[in-house]
Amino acid sequence: MRKLVVTEFVSLDGVMEAPGGDDGYVHGAWTMPFWGDEIGEFKTAEMVAADALLLGRVTYQGFAAAWPERSGDEFSDKMNSMEKFVVSKTLTAAPWHNSTILRGDLVREIEELKARDGADIIVHGSATLAQGLLHADLVDELRLAVFPVTLGVGKRLFGPDTRLDFEVVDSTLSGKGVVLTTYRRTAR
Repeated sequence: MRKLVVTEFVSLDGVMEAPGGDDGYVHGAWTMPFWGDEIGEFKTAEMVAADALLLGRVTYQGFAAAWPERSGDEFSDKMNSMEKFVVSKTLTAAPWHNSTILRGDLVREIEELKARDGADIIVHGSATLAQGLLHADLVDELRLAVFPVTLGVGKRLFGPDTRLDFEVVDSTLSGKGVVLTTYRRTAR
């Protein structure tokens, strides 16, 4: 069975909104002062281990507007070529190469994706989707880049009613103080 991996940039207080900028968020691009090679290597390694993206509508639309114009490096080429699934009840088209819209029951759709042959399914951003996946206990791994900053306001990764146990599989500290950690879901 494939692993479902949620990977996020989060602040110390759990905020994940607009880490690279965009959407008018008051603290947009809050990750940039802490960026370093270790983060790029962490993100590239997780992309290489995956063969499908699972995204919410807002993240999908942002990625679809940005990534097709990029190429020539391992991360961009993988992002553009891999299979993409977008969870949306409102999208009528998904024009980014190799994209499929999922409109049905979230739990059933994700269980079917996980049961297919293949490598990891990776979720970037997608706050509402990530919270729904965690709440439904569908996440096998969390890969978090925890930045040494508090933001106070914004979309958070964890909802108020989600209790799940994870074990630390790997953890690295970047030169600029970002903790790069992989957590595996323990027995359900």
